Amino acid sequence: MCEIFGLISRDDFNANDYLRTFYSHSEHHPHGWGLACISRNSALIEKESIKASESNYLKERLSQPVKAKIMLAHIRYATIGNVEYKNCHPFSAKDNTGRRWTLIHNGTIFDYSPLSQYVKKQLGDTDSERILLYFIDRLNAAQAKKGTRLIFEERFALFDGIICEMAKGNKLNLLFSDGKYLYAHTNCKGTLFYLSRDNYTLLSTVPLSSEEWQPLPFTRSLAYYKGSLIKTGTNHGHEYIESEESMKLLYRIFANL
Repeated sequence: MCEIFGLISRDDFNANDYLRTFYSHSEHHPHGWGLACISRNSALIEKESIKASESNYLKERLSQPVKAKIMLAHIRYATIGNVEYKNCHPFSAKDNTGRRWTLIHNGTIFDYSPLSQYVKKQLGDTDSERILLYFIDRLNAAQAKKGTRLIFEERFALFDGIICEMAKGNKLNLLFSDGKYLYAHTNCKGTLFYLSRDNYTLLSTVPLSSEEWQPLPFTRSLAYYKGSLIKTGTNHGHEYIESEESMKLLYRIFANL
């Protein structure tokens, strides 16, 4: 599986030390790396379909301060989708109001039929990109029905409902942002941790320092604003537990890459 990292801070946060540790895990996640520094409706996305530890570009990038109020990073272990640039995270797209959404995913969608329509619409081949496109289509439909933008509480309720449905039988570790809020979800125990201080929160698949990281509450959606948790969603109870059957399916998928 992949590893994901996210941060949201009240002020610009220098993440170099955490990013260096995070990307050092690419020896076990060699199929690409990505980084998004997010601000309002813009996202500076940098990624390559090579092992992070072999990237001269990333080495040079991390030799300078990497700062943002919201940041997402990803190292990929491919399960669905070939090893190529178009399948590297983060994925980003705008909704019909011009709001930009950026998403990273650690997991696999084994069965969720609403995503199948995006196979021919997406740029790459991953289930992760399909999740983003589906989120945006559902958001656009809700905003068209209302006749105006959804407010934060309405957007959160929409995403919470979708995630409650999608999590059943699937591994759904997600971080995504609209440039103002950071949304998080995991339904696999012990696969997403957080570190919170007065003005920032960091999230990572595994702790990235000796500080007091805690397991992220799972089987529910979370929303952060200016570094603090501000909203907790429905406890859907759809915990993903790896089974022999699911691992066999993953091996079959990976064999076809």
